[in-house]
Amino acid sequence: MNATTIQPAQGRLGVLLPGMGAVTSTFIAGMAMHRQGLGDMVGSLTQMQTLRLGKRYEGRRPLIKDFVPLADTNDLVFGGWDIFPDSMYETALNAGVFPAATIEPVRDALSEISPMPAVFDPNYVRRLDGPHVKRAATKWDLARMLMDDIEAFKQAHNLDRVVMVWCGSTEVYQEEAVVHSSVETLEQGLKANDPGIPPSMIYAYAAVKLGIPYANGAPNLSGDVPAMVELANETKTPISGKDFKTGQTLMKTVLAPGLHARMLGLQGWYSTNILGNRDGEVLDDPGSFEAKEKSKMSVLDSILEPSLYPALYGDYAHKVRIDYYPPRGDAKEGWDNIDIFGWMGMPMQIKINFLCRDSILAAPIVLDLALFLDLAKRAELSGIQEWLSFYFKSPQHRADLTPQHDLFKQHLKLENTLRVLMGEEVLDHAGLDYYDDEKGRSIKGEPPRRLERKSETESEARS
Repeated sequence: MNATTIQPAQGRLGVLLPGMGAVTSTFIAGMAMHRQGLGDMVGSLTQMQTLRLGKRYEGRRPLIKDFVPLADTNDLVFGGWDIFPDSMYETALNAGVFPAATIEPVRDALSEISPMPAVFDPNYVRRLDGPHVKRAATKWDLARMLMDDIEAFKQAHNLDRVVMVWCGSTEVYQEEAVVHSSVETLEQGLKANDPGIPPSMIYAYAAVKLGIPYANGAPNLSGDVPAMVELANETKTPISGKDFKTGQTLMKTVLAPGLHARMLGLQGWYSTNILGNRDGEVLDDPGSFEAKEKSKMSVLDSILEPSLYPALYGDYAHKVRIDYYPPRGDAKEGWDNIDIFGWMGMPMQIKINFLCRDSILAAPIVLDLALFLDLAKRAELSGIQEWLSFYFKSPQHRADLTPQHDLFKQHLKLENTLRVLMGEEVLDHAGLDYYDDEKGRSIKGEPPRRLERKSETESEARS
């Protein structure tokens, strides 16, 4: 298998982050602490995970960062936009994800990073408002202002490449409309201030128009419309999304595949969350909650396949709640009650109480997406990067495909894509050749022969 030609990761990589609140400040603070040897980047596949190559007996298990040509984390430069002008040090203090004493050693580094004025409209995020915003006659003008910001940021920091990862709030729920159908209609809509274009889509347009990879960490439409996919293909730009898979949904995509694999039935799945950060305040608005609710509820049907197994999954109840509770801060708590049934229909229950920190779980996702999207750009991959579905609650996908939500299948697809890029065999874990005793090779402990067949996952990894 031939490796893909990938341009080297030379020079500095800018990471632009619309929405510089709890997630962004936690991410940047963590990167600053790591650079001073004050902590590890736990949760990051790019930095901590190994990748098996070839057969198990070959013993090849390099770190992902040593296998594929990723940008060095010391070459990352951070910036972004927010509706509040606070520096990353002030924001990190206010978010309270890290204790003040923990971030004190990186105070100077965080104080040097402050957001640019944001593109913002309170009609799309009703529970927030701030003074640090751009003013213009049209959304087209706002998009041009963002492009100017990006170019100025590149020049100021002597950057070779840039990626953008949306870390802003959840906007009110919107459905795809005519304005989203093509690049032409989208650009007309920007000039006409079409209400179907929220701020997140203006950021996505600005990035993709400039050929800058874009990832969407919220359930907003953003880049997930035909116009943006068309533009991404025109400008040869990788895009991915949507909605970081962090707390409760992460648990669902771990547990539901287990129930499905064992053919255990599901009667109902009740989920509720309490959190008190800015995200919780935004989601206290019914419009924003509707967008988040659809993202969080989309996972089970895809994993359980009720049309194939109606007796097991054809009629389960699924309820999701999010309650804003200020004392909790960023320390979200998620409760799940799962009613299942087994042999002869006998009922059983599973209870989950996940006390997590959303920003701590999201920070390594931001890092991995920035590095992988930069890799995709240098490998000349464009359009939807479905191999990055691992990181999202509601993975962006081609219109004629069903999204994959099973965390383990997503992980295999990600790994196999990296193998294909580097010219290595994809893994399907069939292992039939391990049991081949032709000429006694397996019995004598010699490497078994390889089956001459093409793995189904190879073509999938290439898709």
